[in-house]
Amino acid sequence: MAAFCAELKGETRMVTSYTAKYTKVDSGYMGQLVEWPEVVTEGRTIEECREMLEDALHEMLAAYRQQNKEIPAGKSLLEQIPVEV
Repeated sequence: MAAFCAELKGETRMVTSYTAKYTKVDSGYMGQLVEWPEVVTEGRTIEECREMLEDALHEMLAAYRQQNKEIPAGKSLLEQIPVEV
C-alpha cells in the first residue's frame, strides 16, 4: 500500500502501512509490528489481537510524538521461504 498525505485538523500527516506479524500462542495470538518490534500485544482471537495491535500502534505513535522521537518507517514486505525439513 502506497503512502499518501492526509490533512487532519489543519495538519498534513503522512499515512503509511505497517507490517503485522501474528503468531499462535497458548493464550490465543500474539501480534507485533515488523518495522516497530516494540509494538506488541496479545488477544484471544486473531480479530481481537488485530484490534489491540492497532490500538497499541496509535498509543505508541502518540508517545513518540509527545517525546519528539523519530517514528519508524513502515512498508516492509514479508515473504515465506519454503524449505524441506
